[in-house]
Amino acid sequence: MKKMMFIGIGVIVVIIILIFTGRKSVHHEITIEAPSQKVWETLINMSEYPNWNPVMKLIDGEVKEGCKVKYQFIQDADNISEIPASVIQIVPKELLNQKGGLPLILTFNHKYILESSGNSTRVTIHEDYRGIGVNFWNPKPVEEAYARLNFALKKRLEEN
Repeated sequence: MKKMMFIGIGVIVVIIILIFTGRKSVHHEITIEAPSQKVWETLINMSEYPNWNPVMKLIDGEVKEGCKVKYQFIQDADNISEIPASVIQIVPKELLNQKGGLPLILTFNHKYILESSGNSTRVTIHEDYRGIGVNFWNPKPVEEAYARLNFALKKRLEEN
C-alpha cells in the first residue's frame, strides 16, 4: 500500500515539475521601411492575408478585443493546423496580443509588437509557451514560420 502511495506522489510531483518547467518562446523581428500606420493597417487587414501572408489566414471570428478567432496556421507544407485564440489586447499601431491553447498542457501568448522610428517600423513577433507539452515540443519550426511571415509583410509594404 505504501509503495502505491509513493508512486502516486511521485507521479504528481513529476506532473507539477513538468507544468512549471514547461516554458519556451519564439521571437523574430524585422525592420520595415514604412510608417507604423501603414504596417498596422496591413497587419490587421485579415481579408488581404491570402494575397501576401504565407503563414496565417483568419478563418473565423473578428480581430477585436474580447473576440475569439480561428486561424489556419501553415507552419510548412506538411504541417497545417487550425489555431483558436482570444484577442486579448489591441493598441493601434503598437500591439496585437492573442492567447490560446489548452491550460496546463500547452498555452500560447502571441504578440505582434510595432515600434515606430521615423519612417520605418520594427515588427516583432513574439510568442511564449507554457505547460506540460512544451517540454516535449520543438518550437523552432514555428519561429521559422514567423520569420517567413515577417519577410512577406516587409515585401508587401516595401514593394507597394
